[in-house]
Amino acid sequence: MIRVLLLTGDAGEAQEIFYAKYRLEEEGWQVDIVTTTKRVFHSVVHDFDPGFDTYTEKPGYRVEADHGLDEVDPANYDALVLPGGRAPEFLRNRPKAVAIVKHFLDTKKPIAANCHGPLLLLVAGNVSGRTMTCFPELEPDMRAAGVEFVNRDVVVDGSLVTVRGWPDNGPWMREFVKLLKAL
Repeated sequence: MIRVLLLTGDAGEAQEIFYAKYRLEEEGWQVDIVTTTKRVFHSVVHDFDPGFDTYTEKPGYRVEADHGLDEVDPANYDALVLPGGRAPEFLRNRPKAVAIVKHFLDTKKPIAANCHGPLLLLVAGNVSGRTMTCFPELEPDMRAAGVEFVNRDVVVDGSLVTVRGWPDNGPWMREFVKLLKAL
C-alpha cells in the first residue's frame, strides 16, 4: 500500500488538507497527517472577498495530526503532500520539517505542493532550475531561488506537482495520483 505523508499545521488551508487526504484515501492509500506534535490543530479557509486586494482568512476545521515531526521517518513514506495556508511559512523554520522535505527532494519521491507549500521546497533546496507554480504572490520568492515560475493551474516537473491554490485542487490531485499509480 502506498503511504503518503501530509505535512501541515496550524493555519494550514482546510480545503487543501482535506481534499488531498480524502482523494488519496479514495485510492486506498494511507495518508498520515503530520505537524509539530501529535495533537489537534486548527486549519483556516482562505477566500477572495470583494473589496480586498488579497485573500482573507477565516477559521477552518479542527484537524487531528497522526504524528508529530519527531515521530516521523520519511523513509517510511512513498510520497509527500504540502498543503498551503500559513503553515508552510511557520514549518520552514523548523529543522525537522525541512529535513523531511529534503528527504523527498533528494530521493525524488513524488511531492504535491499547493499554494504556499512550495515555500518549504525553497528552504529544503535542490529546486533551482525546476519549473513550478504556486500562489502568484510568491513569484519573487520562486525566482530568487532559481525556480522557473509559471502561472497556470498545475505544473508537473518530474516527481513534483505544484498548483496555485485550492481552486486548482482537481488538477493537483489528478496529476499527483498519476505519479503515484506509476510507482
